[in-house]
Amino acid sequence: MNPTVDSLLEEAARNPANDVEARREAQILLGHALGVSRAWLSAHGDEKADPSAAAIFRDLIRRRRTGEPVAYLVGKREFYGLDFHVTPDVLIPRADTETLVDSALEKLRPGAPHDVLDLGTGSGCIAITIAHERPTARVTAVDVSNAALNIARRNAVAIGVDVEFVQGRWFAPLAANRFDLIVSNPPYVAAGDPHLQQGDLRFEPATALTSGKDGLTDIRVIVAGARAHLRAGGWLLFEHGHDQAGICRDLLLDAGFGDVISCADLAGLPRVAGGRLLTSKSPNR
Repeated sequence: MNPTVDSLLEEAARNPANDVEARREAQILLGHALGVSRAWLSAHGDEKADPSAAAIFRDLIRRRRTGEPVAYLVGKREFYGLDFHVTPDVLIPRADTETLVDSALEKLRPGAPHDVLDLGTGSGCIAITIAHERPTARVTAVDVSNAALNIARRNAVAIGVDVEFVQGRWFAPLAANRFDLIVSNPPYVAAGDPHLQQGDLRFEPATALTSGKDGLTDIRVIVAGARAHLRAGGWLLFEHGHDQAGICRDLLLDAGFGDVISCADLAGLPRVAGGRLLTSKSPNR
């Protein structure tokens, strides 16, 4: 006998440690297998599920129980109200990174033709969201990974925005181009951090997560190189670890940035650092 929607959900959502989260994930995976929304599942609990879809769902649940991220299992993740295609070639977009987008949008006057650079674009979620929210901005996105750029291009087409994607490491492919705003969510986890062996991080690309012994190698490169690619008065904004705000502030000040800011994420932890390029070359402390 074919199982019902409700029986499949109950079969999958047996997790005494977190029943609510287990059921939410089961709904996402069953909706994916059936090609329906979570709202449809709630309204059709007695509906019989197609046997082939039920088999797909049970396989997805099995893989989830081994730790595979839900975003990779269904191939997408919502970010800033938009759906982004994701694979293990890119980081999974996270709500905390919306703090970086919020900070960037505050610096971009609606209707103005700003030039924006996104370094280490991955899925393209930051660059594409900025282009979506500020249609007159000219957005360039850089990533060293060709696989990641292919995903980002697919997302830009699906969402309907124009972003220039360039392959290379940080500023290397940009020649002397200058921008009004540079944003980045670079790797900032220390190479030996135990969190790398937990949760979704086990499945995400290590090169997009780790950055030297203290997690700050790439941030140092970005801060040091930004001056050569910002117009006077332009802003650099980047995401960092919750315990890195102090050193990021010092890096910005030592590089000659002023109006240095720190923005908190949804949990109230410092998550984004930024500064404005001063016209003077002297550091401003």
